[in-house]
Amino acid sequence: MEHDTPYFFCGIGGSGMLPLALIVHARGHRVAGSDRSLDQGRLAPKFEYLRSLGIGLFPQDGSGITDPAQVLVTSAAVEDTVPDVVAARALGAPMLTRPQLLARLFNGARLSIGVAGTSGKSTTTGMLGWILERCGHRPTVMNGAVMKNFVRPDSPFSSALVGDGPAFVAEVDESDGSIANYTPHVALVNNIALDHKSMDELRRLFAAFTAKARMAVLNLDNGETAALAATLPADRLTTYSLSDARADLLAGDIAPAPDGIGFAVREKGGGAVAVRLRVPGRHNVANALAALAAARAAGLSLDDAAAALGEFFGVRRRLETVGTRGGVTVIDDFAHNPDKIAATLATLHDWPGRLLVMFQPHGFGPLRLMKDEFVACFAEKLGADDVLIMPDPAYFGGTVDRSVTSAHLAEAIAARGRHALALGERSACGDALVDMARPGDRIVVMGARDDTLSLFAEEILARLRG
Repeated sequence: MEHDTPYFFCGIGGSGMLPLALIVHARGHRVAGSDRSLDQGRLAPKFEYLRSLGIGLFPQDGSGITDPAQVLVTSAAVEDTVPDVVAARALGAPMLTRPQLLARLFNGARLSIGVAGTSGKSTTTGMLGWILERCGHRPTVMNGAVMKNFVRPDSPFSSALVGDGPAFVAEVDESDGSIANYTPHVALVNNIALDHKSMDELRRLFAAFTAKARMAVLNLDNGETAALAATLPADRLTTYSLSDARADLLAGDIAPAPDGIGFAVREKGGGAVAVRLRVPGRHNVANALAALAAARAAGLSLDDAAAALGEFFGVRRRLETVGTRGGVTVIDDFAHNPDKIAATLATLHDWPGRLLVMFQPHGFGPLRLMKDEFVACFAEKLGADDVLIMPDPAYFGGTVDRSVTSAHLAEAIAARGRHALALGERSACGDALVDMARPGDRIVVMGARDDTLSLFAEEILARLRG
C-alpha cells in the first residue's frame, strides 16, 4: 500500500468495513465512505465517531468519488448498479473488495495469524488480540465485533486495534470464499459446520487455508477439524481439546459460574495452569484454548497468556447482558447458525429460568439452506418452558428466494413439541416478549447482520415493568 493513498469505503459502517477503515486510516491514508444506514438516519453514534476521526462521510449516491486516484473498497457482494461503483468506473478509479484489501495488509505482516471457522471467530480473535497486547506485543487486530477490552471514551467502536508490533491478527471469513486470499503464518480453525456453503466446499477451503500455514491450530473436539488435523505433519500442528488426551492443550476441571467459567489447561509434557474466564460457557473454554494455542505459536508463555485471558471482557453481542428490570434479564446475542445457537442455549441452561428467545434469521438464503438443522437445534436445545418467537428474516434489498420463511421454521419446531411462533413484524415480537415476561425470565435477542438488533434489545429492556 502506497502511503497516503485515498480510500473510499462503500458501506463503511459494516462490521467488516469499519475496522478495516480504522486500520487504513491509522496507517496514514485518507479515508472517506458512504453507508445506506447513514442515508436512512440510522446508527448515528457510529458515524459521529468516524467523523470525529476526520473521516469524510457522503451519501451513497456516488458524490464522494471525485478522484481517479481514490481506491473504492466494496463488500464482495456489492452490485454494479450501486452509484459509488458507477462513479468509480466512470472515473477509472481502482476498486478492491474488502477481503482483497484485508488480505493485502494481512499477507504483508511479519507474523500473520488468521482466525477461521464456523463459530467463535470474533471471540477468539478478541482473546488472542488481548493476550498479545497485554503481554506487550502491540499487535494489529482486525475483528468483526467490538472488543470490550479496547473500548475507550475516544474509541467506542473498537473492532480494530492498530499496533506497531509484528503480529497482525485477523478474523477471516469462509462464507464468501475470501479465505482463499490469505497466506497465514499461523492458521487457526475453531470448527467446521454447515453455515453458508456445502460441507464439501468448506472442507476444501479450510484444507487449503491450513496447508499454506507454518503452524495450524486445530480443535480435536470437532469432527471436521479433527479430520483435517490428521492430514497435517506433527511439526506444523498444534491441537486443543476439552476431552481428547492426545491434544497439545487440554482443558479440565471446568467450573461454570454465572459471570464466567474456570478451568485448568495442561500443555503436553507440562503442568496445569489455572484460567478464570470472565465470559461464560464451555464454548468459550474452547475459544480460550484456541487463543492460548495461537499465543504459544507466537512465542508467548502459557502462564503469561493464561493470566491475560483472566482480564478479557468479551466482545459485543456475544451473550451480552443488556440489563435487568423487574427481575427479567435481557441478553443480546449474535448466534445465527445452529452451532452458535446450541452453544448459547446450553450456556444459558446452566442456570435456572425460562428463556424467551427472539431469533431473527440472518437471511432467506441461510434459512433455506439450514432449515432442517435449525429445526433440530431449537427442538433439542430449547427447554420445555422456553418460548421461541421469530420475525421475518433480515432483508437488505435485491431479489431473493422466499420459499422458506420464519413461519415454516416455527411450525416445524412446534410440531416437535416446543413453543415456537412467527409473528412477521419485529415490533409484534417485541410486544409479545414484553407481555410474556415475568420475574426470573431471560429474554434473548438473537441474530446477525443487523446492527439494529442491539437497539431493539435496549428498547425491550426499557419497556419491561420495573
